[in-house]
This record gives sequence, C-alpha cells and structure tokens, in this order.
Amino acid sequence: MVNIIAEISKYMMIVLMAAYTFSCFSIFAQSYEEDEKRVYILQNVLMFLMQFLAYAVMYLKTGEQKLLLFFAVQVVLLVAVILLYSILYPNVSRLIVNNMCMLLSVGLIMITRLSYESAVKQFIFIALGTAFGLVVPVLIRKLKFLADWVYIYAGVGFAALLLVAVFAATSGGAKLGFSIGGIGIQPSEFVKILFVFYVAASLKNSTEFKNVVITTAVAAAHVLILVVSTDLGAALILFVVYLVMLYVATKQPLYAAAGIGAGSLAAVAGYHLFAHIKIRVSAWKDPFASYNEGGYQVAQSLFAIGTGSWFGMGLCQGSPDLIPVAESDFIFSAIAEELGVIFALCVILICVSCYVMFLNIAMELCNRFYKLVALGLGTCYIFQVFLTIGGVTKFIPSTGVTLPLVSYGGSSILSSMIMIGIIQGLYILREDEEEELEWKREMAARKRRAKAAREKRERSGNGGRNSEDYEGQRQNPGRRTGGGQKRNGAGQDEPGRERAIKDEQRGSRNKKPTKEKSKFEEVPKQRIR
Repeated sequence: MVNIIAEISKYMMIVLMAAYTFSCFSIFAQSYEEDEKRVYILQNVLMFLMQFLAYAVMYLKTGEQKLLLFFAVQVVLLVAVILLYSILYPNVSRLIVNNMCMLLSVGLIMITRLSYESAVKQFIFIALGTAFGLVVPVLIRKLKFLADWVYIYAGVGFAALLLVAVFAATSGGAKLGFSIGGIGIQPSEFVKILFVFYVAASLKNSTEFKNVVITTAVAAAHVLILVVSTDLGAALILFVVYLVMLYVATKQPLYAAAGIGAGSLAAVAGYHLFAHIKIRVSAWKDPFASYNEGGYQVAQSLFAIGTGSWFGMGLCQGSPDLIPVAESDFIFSAIAEELGVIFALCVILICVSCYVMFLNIAMELCNRFYKLVALGLGTCYIFQVFLTIGGVTKFIPSTGVTLPLVSYGGSSILSSMIMIGIIQGLYILREDEEEELEWKREMAARKRRAKAAREKRERSGNGGRNSEDYEGQRQNPGRRTGGGQKRNGAGQDEPGRERAIKDEQRGSRNKKPTKEKSKFEEVPKQRIR
C-alpha cells in the first residue's frame, strides 16, 4: 500500500511542480494586480501541497515521526517569510519571494531524504538567512552612499580571498574556506556580492579607458587569487560577471572580445599548470574511461539521471546516496533520479524565471549604479545555476559550485538569500522611482490642465462680450455705438426682451456641466512592470 501511495504521489508532485512553473511565466501576462494576487496565492497552495506530499511519503517509508515535526516547522518558517515580506515591504516582488520559498522547499525535501541531520542544519541557515534577507532591503533603500564605497568593496573582498589562499586547508583539491566550530565558512560566496558592488560603483563613476583599466586590474586580482586557491568555479563566475557588466556599462564590443580572448588563454594555461583541472577535463571527456581517476562523480550522476528518466523513481525508492556529495554539488542529479527529469526541468525554469525578473528590474531602474548591481547579481545567479547543472549533466566540466537556494551549504544559502534581499531592495527602489515619475507626470498634467482652463476662461470672457455686442447690433440695426436705448412708439425704453436674451446667454455660458464618474475608475488598477 505504501508503495502505491508513493507511486501516485510521484506523479502528483510532478503535476503540482509543472503547474507552479507555468504560473511563474503566466504572471508576466497578467495586466491587473488582482489577477497577480490570485496567481501568487495559487503558487503558495501548490508549494505547500507538494511539500506535504513529499514529507507524507517519507514518513510512510521511514516511520520517523520527527519528519512530521520538521515539516510543520518548515511550513511555519515559509509562511512567516511570505507574510513578513508582504507586511514589511508591500511593494516587494512576490514572484521572487515565492520562487525563493519553492527552491528552498525543494532543497529541504531532497536534503531530508539524503541526510536528516544536514537538513536540520540547512533549516537553521535558512532561518538565519531570512533574518538577513529581511534587513537588507531597508539598508538598500535608506543608505544613499553605497555607490561611494568603491575601494572598500574591493579591499574587503581582496583581503578575504587572500586569507583563504594563505591560511585555508585544502579540501578536494581546492582551498575554499575555514571551519569554525564545526561550521564551514566559504568567503568566496560573499565576495561575489562585494565584487558586483565594486564593479558597479567603479563603472558608474566613469567608463573612460583609464578607469576601465584600473577596474579590470582589480577584478583580475580577485580572479587570480581564486585560481591560485584552485577555486575555479568562483573564479569563472567573477570573470563572466565582470565581462557582462563591463560590456553593458561601456557598450564596447572590443572590451568583451578582449576579455573572452584573455579568458581563453588563461583556461589553456590553467589546464597545463594544475593537475586538478586536467582530472576534471578528462572526467568530462569520458567519465567512464576515467571512472577510477576522477570520473566516478560524473558517471554516478549520469547513472542517476538515466535511472530516474522522465518521471523518477519516487522518493525513498532510488539510490541518490551513491552519488558523491549528492546534497551539495550533485543535488540536481538526486532530484532527477527520485523526482524525475520533468521535475528537474521545472526547477531549471523556476531559476530562469527568477533571472527574467532580475533583468526586468535592472532594465527599469533609472539609477546607473543600482542598474549595474541588479545586472551583476542576476548574471552571478544564473551563471552559477548553469555551471552546477552543466557539470552534473556532463555538458561542461564540473566546477564544484552549488545550486543556489537548493544545495546544502551554509555560506551558499546565506549569500543567496542576501542576494535575494538586495534584489528585493532594488525592486522597491524601482517602485519608488515609478511612483515619483507618476507624481511628476500628474503634477505636469495638472499644470497643463490649469493653464488650458485659464486660457479658455480668458478667451471665453473676451469672446462673450464681442458676441453680445454683435447680437445687440443685429437685433437693433439703428443702434449706434454709445447711443441710447431703443424706444417704442410712446418714446419709452424697451430693454426687457434684449436683457432677458443676454441674461440667458450669460447663464448658459457660466453653467457648469454635471460631473460624471469616469469610466476608467471602474477598471481594476493596472500593474506597471
């Protein structure tokens, strides 16, 4: 009976995930806020239903009641994240919040399946990251001098990477970070954020050749330290992020071409200098031929993806624990094995929808510094996703980076949630800019309407007097300018009819039309993207 429930739930989870993924892109076609809110609520329902099914299956398979308690705590945390963002920041991007919660949920499900203790640690880091993520948007909105800390960003980042290169222990062929109290800290995860802020601040100040050379030299120093530490994944991320930001800021294809050429030469040199790189390249070429010499990870990853096929083996029915470091670097393979390739593709599309939102924010921001920051963080996020998934599927050599918000890792989770908080702060700034522009447009429209009304009154006043004189002369041809009033046969004045006509004309001119309710007021408020 349990196996039947697990098999049915597998397909139900795929359907829920596919429906959520579809809503991520359908939200861009919604024109009104009411429609968007309904989609957001639907996304939350789909997410919690999928999470309930996953933990119900794991409980039925293992019989451990602690899974039910862990599920309840997760629901409380995710509901708190959604409500706190909505209450503290009404203008926040709900799509990014929902996607963040969905990716965290998927990661916790798979990490719990692999190692309950690791899932508990991951949950603690998520709670800590939530606290940081809720504070960051306020700082982005209030601190107006972030663009002035050009060399502070560079100095702090450079010093952190230098400490790792000198004092960190080698693990897996690379110097990644330190271990304090049993908790690993990987500074390069946070340096990526500082690096984006440095490049954005520097290129915002000037895009002249001299400043570009200085910025490139500082960026190259960051990358070289990472190469010396053999943290090639982080080095490649910083390199690509810098190229994208440089090209967008300067609009010079020559810079991009020179950067690509220099990067290609550096890759060839690194291949001949570092045995670590040679092993990964040989594993990428043919992981089965080099199965005992570095190809074991990639081979097991491919076995897992092939075994899972489109619909997966089902939770607790596969063997993802045979994949080395399955909860961190190769978590995508574990997801594909037990939840299916369709489910894994939906995870990729959710990451893509986040990137689309990042680009949307970057394109609509007016401030050049914040525009470059949004672009840099978005590029950093999506390129890290590409490196992770490309490595586990043998599309590119494995680089040992984690899947943001999904893989196990305290530094990865904290840096990713801080990055999301920065993006949310920039989204709020974009909303503030739109409100300010809308207010300026409204004030300009009011001034134009007031000016038009004043000119109309002036024309109406002059035109009214001329028309009265013409009307009086037409009705009384014998009247002369400055002459007396028309008299009847008895010689008496007869102004009554003429005055009545004039009074009626004045009344019709001064009478205001009844103000009707505009038809546009009945239309729901449109969403400005």
